[in-house]
Amino acid sequence: MQRRHLLATLAAVSLAPGMSFAQEGKPLRMIVPFPPGGATDITARTLQDAMARILKQPVVLENRGGAGGSIGMAEVARAPADGLTIGVATLSTHGVNPAVYSKLPYHPTRDFVGVTEIVKAPGVIVVNPKALPVKDFADLVKYLKANPGKVSYATPGNGTIGHMWGELFKSSTGTSMVHIPYRGAGPAINDVLAGQVAVYFDQVASSLPHVKAGKVKALAVSWPQRLDVLPDVPTYGELGHAANNDPSWFGLVAPAGTPAAAVDRIQQAVAQALQEPAVRERLAAQGLYPSGTTPKAFTAQIAREIDKMKSVAAFAKVSLD
Repeated sequence: MQRRHLLATLAAVSLAPGMSFAQEGKPLRMIVPFPPGGATDITARTLQDAMARILKQPVVLENRGGAGGSIGMAEVARAPADGLTIGVATLSTHGVNPAVYSKLPYHPTRDFVGVTEIVKAPGVIVVNPKALPVKDFADLVKYLKANPGKVSYATPGNGTIGHMWGELFKSSTGTSMVHIPYRGAGPAINDVLAGQVAVYFDQVASSLPHVKAGKVKALAVSWPQRLDVLPDVPTYGELGHAANNDPSWFGLVAPAGTPAAAVDRIQQAVAQALQEPAVRERLAAQGLYPSGTTPKAFTAQIAREIDKMKSVAAFAKVSLD
């Protein structure tokens, strides 16, 4: 451990203002802890070319999926703290997983330094109007209180963000629903569309087409204000449920001990890339909203998310070990 700190200190000296940046031109590994094709992967690929151009070094993506993102995050934690490896952290890897697993192959705070939040992703609660003909959020709460335990809600699986959002909803509204975990988002939304399950907690990006088609009805979104794409749908905050109003997010972390100058350099590159119209347009098409926070702010955000998700997991008695 002392040797690692010594190396980090020496690296920080080499990165001092006015001195050459030793990593420039060398490949930057960006580890995506989920398979290709999902929102996390799309976010990383959207940034890849812009970051490479701004940093003047290749940015190489590596998909290391499995175990809810834990395999990829463990890879990041084990990497040298030389400014040449970063990982895409999510609310799952750095909020939910630490809350529901007592044993992880990484520590969500000690093993990493926060680099930046890349984007936020608003969440939504939807119902199949044929399976549950409620007109709005208040009507749903009223129905659930009159019929405790008789309504089911679907999620992509135990310990997923959707599961945590569902349990947070139950906690804040004092209602009871039966959790139906599926093996992925695809099977879950398919059964909701078919009316097999009435309620679904999702990200706006993936549910929006079904809302627009009238197949499901959106009742509330987790966002500071109403969304332009769903102007008639209130926020949880409007409805008096501020605890439910936090969206999901994707960000970047680096191995603990990575020199501050290297972290700042990457953060600044991301912030610059997020200002490019082509990048913003592609993210917006996925229902993702650019952020670009500072390392200090993102590190504090991760700590808050862990505490919040631990409270939700305790309420729901969710433990996956």
